[in-house]
Amino acid sequence: MYILLALIAAVALGVAVHFALPRRPLRGVALAPSLAGAAGAVAYGVCTWAGLGEANPWQWVISLVAAVAVSVGGTLLLTRVRAAHDEAEARRLGVA
Repeated sequence: MYILLALIAAVALGVAVHFALPRRPLRGVALAPSLAGAAGAVAYGVCTWAGLGEANPWQWVISLVAAVAVSVGGTLLLTRVRAAHDEAEARRLGVA
């Protein structure tokens, strides 16, 4: 049941990442929270399989740090790819 709290916290941190990073119009509002939720779930599951208990603070730290790291990295990468694609498409169409 604690995984639900970890995932809610991870998604909330993903929302904060979305608003903290530049170029918001180039990505959807659900990108960063989705990446954070997925990373938090995987990290929590790995920690559980590794034998960390639900009350162990390291499980929470690892899950939330992984959520923020993946969310920031993935959002920056996908935003950069989107900007490059939009610029190339504008050049191809002759509008820029």
